[in-house]
Amino acid sequence: MDEALLRSLTPSVLGILVRRGADFAAAEDAVQEALVEAVRVWPTDIPRDPKGWLVTVAWRRFLDAARANAARRRREDRVEEEPAPGPAPAVDDTLQLYFLCAHPSLTPASAVALTLRAVGGLTTRQIARAYLVPEATMAQRISRAKRTVSGVRFDRPGDVATVLRVLYLVFNEGYSGDVDLAAEAIRLTRQLAARIDHPEAAGLLALMLLHHARRAARTASDGSLVPLAEQDRGRWDTALIAEGVGILQAALARDRLGEFQAQAAIAALHADAPTAEETDWVQIVEWYDELARLTDSPIVRLNRAVAVGEADGPRAGLEALAALDASLPRHTAVAAYLHERDGDLATAARLYAEAAHKAPDLAERDHLTRQAARLNARRRR
Repeated sequence: MDEALLRSLTPSVLGILVRRGADFAAAEDAVQEALVEAVRVWPTDIPRDPKGWLVTVAWRRFLDAARANAARRRREDRVEEEPAPGPAPAVDDTLQLYFLCAHPSLTPASAVALTLRAVGGLTTRQIARAYLVPEATMAQRISRAKRTVSGVRFDRPGDVATVLRVLYLVFNEGYSGDVDLAAEAIRLTRQLAARIDHPEAAGLLALMLLHHARRAARTASDGSLVPLAEQDRGRWDTALIAEGVGILQAALARDRLGEFQAQAAIAALHADAPTAEETDWVQIVEWYDELARLTDSPIVRLNRAVAVGEADGPRAGLEALAALDASLPRHTAVAAYLHERDGDLATAARLYAEAAHKAPDLAERDHLTRQAARLNARRRR
């Protein structure tokens, strides 16, 4: 069974049903039923026109559901009867589905789930496992999202920035369960970048590739986190780095700088350094200045403080950090790192332990706890 083929055809099939008159929620349910049927039938009887087969089966499922539901009889009268089997239309509605799934009326979590289901072609069970929640919980979330966007018309251009943010959220979920969401986000962003001529779509794709290239080196064999400076750069994926840098350079050449391009430029400078000591921190600070101008994000300014500490010394970094809200996520961990760089091991150890209590996940908590223990051991020698 070619699962990749099924997932690539999902948005087109869904778009065809919607254009024929099915509301989004009913069409999406019908497409999912068609995918289940394909998994059952295709291993022994692969159709010559897979897309046409899915359209036919999904449309029949939709009509069956419409006829079985008395509340939908009036809508059934408005939809056309089942078309004769034949090649599926070549119209691609994928881009519209991206915009629909990133509708401003949806919460970020709902937008991500709906994108993975409608555009990514993942099942509710796969999405639930990826987010480590019960399947029933995810089903309710997706159902609510589908009801929210049912009836929405595409009579104006969608918001590309919102779509990109949804895809970035998917990427940042990383990997859990049986679905690699980072890889899935890259696949979907490639798809989007091929359909729209937008430098920020290219910037996001470049950013994902550059971050993903370091994935194998981010954890040790015991699952513990490995900081960037300590990673084995020989394990970085040079092909992904080269592709990401090439995409970024083409986007930057268009002189329409956006936040994802700026983030990708920072990632590219890290990837370009043969060793941590050879990192061009001065240029990284300059890119953080650009990013702060574009976003005015306190998280960006927090990361900038780290870069300033590397470029101009830890005291300059602590001075930049002092201007920020101490309640920011990772603020305490950054302060600990800069105090360690400045030689104040007692303060650094205390702050590492404090940061460990605030850590959002077990891997980061363990890493920060080990940092505190390491410094305390050094102080006792």
